[in-house]
Amino acid sequence: MPQRPDTRPDIRPDIRNVAIIAHVDHGKTTLVDAMLWQSGIFRANEHVAERVMDSIDLEREKGITIMAKNTAVHYKGVKINIVDTPGHADFGGEVERTLTLVDGVLLLVDAAEGPLPQTRFVLKKALEAGLTPVVVINKIDRQDARAPQVLDEVYDLFIDLDAAEDQLDFPVLYTDARKGIAKLALDDDSKTLAPLFDTLLRTIPAPQFEEGHGLQLRAASLDWDDYVGRLIIGRIVNGRVRQYDRVAVVHRDGAIEHAKITVLYGYEGLKRVEVAEAGAGDIVAVAGIEAMEIGETIADPEKPVALPVMHIDEPTVSMLFSSNISPFAGKEGKFVTSTQLRERLWREKRSNVALRVEDTESPDTFQVSGRGELQLAILIEMMRREGFEMEVSKPQIITHEEAGKTLEPMEHLVVDVPDEFIGAVTQKLGPRKGQMVKMINHGTGRVRLEYRIPSRGLIGYRSEFLTDTRGTGLLNHLFDGWAEWQGDIPHRANGALVADRTGKTTAYAIDHLQPRGVLFLGPGEPVYEGQVVGENARDNDLDINITKEKKLTNVRSSTSDEAVRLTPPHLMNLEQSIEWIREDELLEITPKSLRLRKKSLSGRRRF
Repeated sequence: MPQRPDTRPDIRPDIRNVAIIAHVDHGKTTLVDAMLWQSGIFRANEHVAERVMDSIDLEREKGITIMAKNTAVHYKGVKINIVDTPGHADFGGEVERTLTLVDGVLLLVDAAEGPLPQTRFVLKKALEAGLTPVVVINKIDRQDARAPQVLDEVYDLFIDLDAAEDQLDFPVLYTDARKGIAKLALDDDSKTLAPLFDTLLRTIPAPQFEEGHGLQLRAASLDWDDYVGRLIIGRIVNGRVRQYDRVAVVHRDGAIEHAKITVLYGYEGLKRVEVAEAGAGDIVAVAGIEAMEIGETIADPEKPVALPVMHIDEPTVSMLFSSNISPFAGKEGKFVTSTQLRERLWREKRSNVALRVEDTESPDTFQVSGRGELQLAILIEMMRREGFEMEVSKPQIITHEEAGKTLEPMEHLVVDVPDEFIGAVTQKLGPRKGQMVKMINHGTGRVRLEYRIPSRGLIGYRSEFLTDTRGTGLLNHLFDGWAEWQGDIPHRANGALVADRTGKTTAYAIDHLQPRGVLFLGPGEPVYEGQVVGENARDNDLDINITKEKKLTNVRSSTSDEAVRLTPPHLMNLEQSIEWIREDELLEITPKSLRLRKKSLSGRRRF
């Protein structure tokens, strides 16, 4: 669709709204850092953290963006609102909401890795929304960079996703985000991001609106401020809004509620700034509206007209969250009751549209469904850091019934490995019902394998994959529709070693138990009956006494007091623990500990 000239009254030529979309770790947040520095947002002597947009502790630790965030820079008299989005498909709900704020997208692709599954996912959403793309090939300083071939792959991807003709006519830039350099051609001698800013102004359409139309603002995300309370963040599609205006809130079911805007914020750099009024095209945060969900509309109180409610993809994985009832409950956490757990989950549900929380038959157990196990693991980790104690079950796949057939979610899996590990990968993916659809060898010593595999086939595979490829493999997957039930997939082959009494682990007991399997605990750690303390070398569960102490007598022999040699315990992180457990096991989570346990703690009840 051709853009109207900027002279028309229903265009805001002084604003551009753009989202940065890419696969995980292709350099979105680093590029935003460089854009902020070069637009003069920070003082020369100001201390600024690297990847400044990743403001959540977990984002900094994992090196991924979890929540979409927005910032604004000024360039040649135009305000450019930039939204940094997550690259992981598990946080796709964030991406879908973000795209309602913008008129164009800046697609970032790694100059060596090329387009990966999440690149496909975020681009597909952007093209469906009819947004104008600008392609940026980043990390051109990499030794294995192959920018011309990657550009061909990007064109193939656009065509594969049925891009419109005008969307195929996209500008291409080459960047080194770390150094803050953008070039229109690889041999340019540019030293700044000016070519990128100029291209954004030239290519991304200015916001359009209907002259004389009443206020319309769709809530894209929610935030909280300790001084003014709940904040609704969104883009003004039509009309104007001022502080202390009376407005109408149009809910999903069509119900209309009146409210008053107490504070109105705009964005300048990384800061929220109070503004007196804002117009169509502006991205704002408003306070004063308590009962409002994402996707609903703030409208003119006289003639409230709702905007279309945004569609979010269905969840594919669910887990049961329950309050902690183990013998060690309440020793480490601040929030341990089912009421506190329920309030926290419902609060998360209000601000995260891709998450579904439901009650179960048990009053202290809740079913939480999301896009993938990573999304649920991030939620658990955030709650754990806030001081919550809980127990979670093994992740279950959500199935559909259609025409008398059971359908299950499928994944498009892309594996990038050195060629000596091809055998190890194909051997493991076969029993997991993975079907290879493509194999690409670039001749660089690494091979790319593409599979179609059931979502449940990937549960528990990531840690095995890293071991099999000695940490050199890359594994990415993306929801790929529904298919008929693929049959049984074997889970963990080995049984569990279960403590048969409460006490403290001893080096003497561990030394004698080492031949039985792999232990998860070292000496001197408290355990309770029913706690899983290791993985059995055989396929059955085994009750063991890990607290046994050496009987002391006054008779000594020359060999009895030799030093005990213990193998270091196998410590698992949150994601590995979630992948490891079976249907009859739970993972107990407290702010300081992760404990695996049997659902039924008493040995007599289990056997």
